[in-house]
Amino acid sequence: MFAVVELTSPGKYFYMHLKRIFAALAFLFILNSSFAWWGPTGHRIVGEIADSYLSKKAKAAISEILGNESIAITSNWADFIKSDSTYNYLGTWHYVNVKQGLTQAEFNTRLQNDTTTDAWTKMNFLIAELKNKQLPADKKQLYLRMLIHICGDIHQPLHVGQFEDRGGNNVRLQWFGENTNLHSLWDEKLIEFQKLSYSEYVRSINHTTKTQRNQWQQQPMSEWFYESYTLAGKVYASVSGPEPKLSYRYNFDHVDMLNSQLLKGGVRLAGLLNEIFG
Repeated sequence: MFAVVELTSPGKYFYMHLKRIFAALAFLFILNSSFAWWGPTGHRIVGEIADSYLSKKAKAAISEILGNESIAITSNWADFIKSDSTYNYLGTWHYVNVKQGLTQAEFNTRLQNDTTTDAWTKMNFLIAELKNKQLPADKKQLYLRMLIHICGDIHQPLHVGQFEDRGGNNVRLQWFGENTNLHSLWDEKLIEFQKLSYSEYVRSINHTTKTQRNQWQQQPMSEWFYESYTLAGKVYASVSGPEPKLSYRYNFDHVDMLNSQLLKGGVRLAGLLNEIFG
């Protein structure tokens, strides 16, 4: 027979305290896990669209670096690698925080004077490094994976969001009755609500003209960031009150913005890769 051991009062208090600690840690993990990325489907959509507009020379160069891994699949490497603490230094590469209310000139000045480690400074760094023909193969692979990922990230408006609310992570809401936050809604939940695989999603939105592609690709990168910044303002304004309850109407009002950003992210990524490798 097994003896039943009853915890003494101190033991019970310790056990209850331990449960509270684990619950708090789990909550923090949930908050932080959505802090810095489109979800996997969003990144794959951007990557697959980019692949469809690559030059032959760029395709060959990228294939040599990534092997059998497609752009769509490698696009999520920067998030998967968060499990390895060796890569913790990459954490702030996914976003840039800018207070709301700046004019475009003020915003551009903010970027020009930016010396922090964020999406703006690291995208410029990665582009310059990948143009270096003498770059070692291991760095070439790391930098390409990060560029693909960050280009997707900055087209999610809240990756150019406010520091005060952690890019919308602290803006609590309900999505079809589920407790979540504004950042997670735009990273994943709006995309997943469309009920499409990433390849189906690409087929549904990847319809552009050559004129459109040229226009989007020729814009300075600072305009991509400013575009997301202005859209972030609209996203913040789209919710009001404590924990608003959102569902079908929110999707109806915002799915076009979502799809436009996914499409532009893919087209502009292709333009960058063609410039570097084409």
